[in-house]
Order: sequence, then C-alpha cells, then structure tokens
Amino acid sequence: MINNNGHRLAFHVTPGRRPTIVLDAGGGEDSSEWKDIVPKLHAATGSEIITYDRAGMGASDEVPGPWNVQHAVDDLETGLKTLGATSNIILVSHSQAGEIATYFARANPQQLSGAVLVDASLPPLYTNQEISRLVAATKPQLDAAKQNKSSKANRQLIALAESYVPMHRAYHKVTWPTSVPATVIVSEKTPFDGSPTDAQRWRDAATAFAAAGPNRTLITAKGSSHEIPKDRPALILQEIEKLASHT
Repeated sequence: MINNNGHRLAFHVTPGRRPTIVLDAGGGEDSSEWKDIVPKLHAATGSEIITYDRAGMGASDEVPGPWNVQHAVDDLETGLKTLGATSNIILVSHSQAGEIATYFARANPQQLSGAVLVDASLPPLYTNQEISRLVAATKPQLDAAKQNKSSKANRQLIALAESYVPMHRAYHKVTWPTSVPATVIVSEKTPFDGSPTDAQRWRDAATAFAAAGPNRTLITAKGSSHEIPKDRPALILQEIEKLASHT
C-alpha cells in the first residue's frame, strides 16, 4: 500500500529484471483484469511486472469528487517512484487507462521505453460532436448508477461523469510524445459494438493516432470485443514481448 495525497493505493509487484512492465486496467476494472496475463508475461520476459488499483478501485481508497486524470497520473507516478521504477518502463494501458498513459508519457517521456495501448481511449476520438453523442448514450447507465450509490463501481461512474465533458475537450488537444514508441491494438468490435457510427469513429481515432507520429504500429484484434485482455491475451503478450526484446 502506497500513500499519496492522503489516500492509499494498492500496488502488486512481481520481481524481475528490466524493462519494468506496468499494466493499467480499463475503466471499472482493477488490477485483477491482468491476473491471467501476469504469470505468462513474467515467464516469457523475466521482467518486473507491476499492476495496481486506481483510486476507488480494488483495494485502493476512494477519493471524493469528480475524477481527475492528472490526479490519476500523480498516483501512478508516486507509486512507481516509491517502487524504484523510474526508467526503462513499458506501459500497457487498456481503455480509459489510455488517457492516463497519454498524460504520463507527456510528463515522463524519458521514463518510458514504449507503450502498448490496448483498445485505448485516444485523443482524436473526442470531438465536441462525439463527446455529446457519448454523454447522451451513457445517460441511462448514469441515471441507474445514481439510484444505487452504495456500489463502489457506481460511485466511480458518477465521479467520471461529473468531469467527463471538460476533461475530454482538453484531452482532444493532447499529443503523444514522438520519442515514445507505441503499439496501438484496436478491437474489431470496439466499446460501441451496438453503434456502427461510434464504433467506426473509435477505429478511426486509433488509425489517426497511429499515423500521427513515428514509431507507432496499428494492429487490429480480429474478432475481439473491447475486452481484448480476455478475448485475445496472446496478442497482447506478443506485442509486449516485442517491445521488451528491443529495450
């Protein structure tokens, strides 16, 4: 348990050599998202593996108020610094964690040897039009969450919604540092499998991101839902191993 700004965060470490591989779960998920991947990844690379629970998830303390991506980045930075992982890091980020990865990479490009962005939330998606569509689409789920605030997952959903519009308007303008290689794995079905328009925009955002700088590779996880860590774990392992072999 690591303390940061008055709250505790649960970090889980599998000792090993460098590069250090940091796995960051998607929205609504905690470190258990990676439980099947960690032993296989360690066996294949011998690397130190770090997973953690973001504030309000898993064994980590909740933080009241709207979700703040900069606070989430600070939590990750503090945890890694405390654990002595401050260089030669491969960051593996699923879904919402792509936003943390982008801000982390901008602030700490020298710490990263590369990143694997797993069906990640990426800046090109968040035009004003798309933000409005997503707010409208998630309103029923949000309304249901407000009726049951006793659930930790619901409280996190509400916290995210409270800052969603300004946070993503700002995120749309953020760029990935050119010095950090990135492998972008996009799912075929995306988080919006029931909405062809939004699904195509998600895939287009991944394509635009991959094309916007050097050392970026775009891979489509054929047949996969948004839950690539469950549907196609071997693909994620393969791409992490490729990055690790070049560091």
